[in-house]
Amino acid sequence: MTELIAVITITLLAVASPGPDFAMVTRNSLLLSRRAGVLTALGIGLGVLLHVTYTLLCVGLLIQQSLWLFNAIKWLGAAYLIYLGVKMLRSKSVGDLNDTRMAPMSDLAALRIGFLTNAMNPKTTVFIVSLFIQVVRPGTPVSVQVGYGLFIAMAHMAWFSLLALCFSEGTMRERLLGVRHWIDRSFGGLLIIFGVLLGAASGS
Repeated sequence: MTELIAVITITLLAVASPGPDFAMVTRNSLLLSRRAGVLTALGIGLGVLLHVTYTLLCVGLLIQQSLWLFNAIKWLGAAYLIYLGVKMLRSKSVGDLNDTRMAPMSDLAALRIGFLTNAMNPKTTVFIVSLFIQVVRPGTPVSVQVGYGLFIAMAHMAWFSLLALCFSEGTMRERLLGVRHWIDRSFGGLLIIFGVLLGAASGS
């Protein structure tokens, strides 16, 4: 029971902390649609499942013990976040309010960007690997560990889907669409900052 409470508490705290996942869901919900935001949230949950899967297969232990491999993952994740940020920073202003709506994103694209944002985020790697190595006891049955993993993924999906519903609320969204290029640039700047911080941390 103590282990379960620890997993739940740490997961909820980690999910609620701001990061690239939060930035991407908020951005897609505000500038694209509620559907795009929710699908991005589902993609994030799938990314969490990827981290859980390789951790349960003991690859997580290898990542933790291999400094060069862990740093390589950090650099790759940092580069991806910076790439996304630069694309958003290049968002152009539009003069006609009727042209402020962005081109729609396909369901697959929304799911994919959520998945990649989480899967390539080394902070999630650290969180999942540390949780299973330091909190979950070696003697815990595999079925229970799988249950923990599913809970962590579902918690991410639920939280970010809720954010998508909130930020895609009609009145708020319509008011913000007129300045959508500044919103895009703001979130782009956040992603670049996240990427730079992760890249800098890889040297430590």
